[in-house]
Amino acid sequence: MTFLETNRLRLRNVSPKDAIQMVDYRNNERCSKYQRGQTKDYKDIVTLIERNKDNALNISSPTMISVALRETDVMIGEIVVMPNEGTISLGYTFSYKVHRNGYAYEALSSLIEYLHKHYPQWDFICFTERENIPSMSLLKKLGYTNLGYLPSKNSQVFGKWLRQDTLEEITSAVR
Repeated sequence: MTFLETNRLRLRNVSPKDAIQMVDYRNNERCSKYQRGQTKDYKDIVTLIERNKDNALNISSPTMISVALRETDVMIGEIVVMPNEGTISLGYTFSYKVHRNGYAYEALSSLIEYLHKHYPQWDFICFTERENIPSMSLLKKLGYTNLGYLPSKNSQVFGKWLRQDTLEEITSAVR
C-alpha cells in the first residue's frame, strides 16, 4: 500500500523485494554507525519485513515505511513511525547510495506534514546520536528544535509542535 507520493518518491509498505536493499545499506558503515539495534542479517530482515508488510499508517501501532524511488519502486530507505501516548517519534535510515540528494528531506517533510495534519494535537520527537551531525542538520532543516542531551535515552532530542507540558518535561530532563 502506498501512503504518500512526492515528486520523486513513494512512501509505501515494506515488501519482500526490499530485503536486498535493506541488507546492503544496513551493513554499510556510513549508514550503520549511528543505528542502534537494527538487524543486519538477511534472514532477520526478511522476518522483519514479513512482520511489517501490512502495517497501517495510524497512531494505534508502529509503522515501518519503505521509501522508494517513484520511477522504479526501488527502496532507498526506511522510516519507522512510533506513536506513544500523544507523541510521535520517527526513526529513519537512508541508503548511502542516495545521501546528499535531498531524498531524506523530501520523504520526511511530506510524512511529517501528513501526520501533523491528521494528528495536530500530537508532539513530534526524534532522537539522534550526538555525533550524527548530518541527522541533526536534517532535523533542524525539517523545523525541529534541538532540546539538548537526554541521558535516559543517551541521545540528543529534537522536538516539533510540542505541547507546553511536554516541552517542560523534556527541558527538566535534558543536560
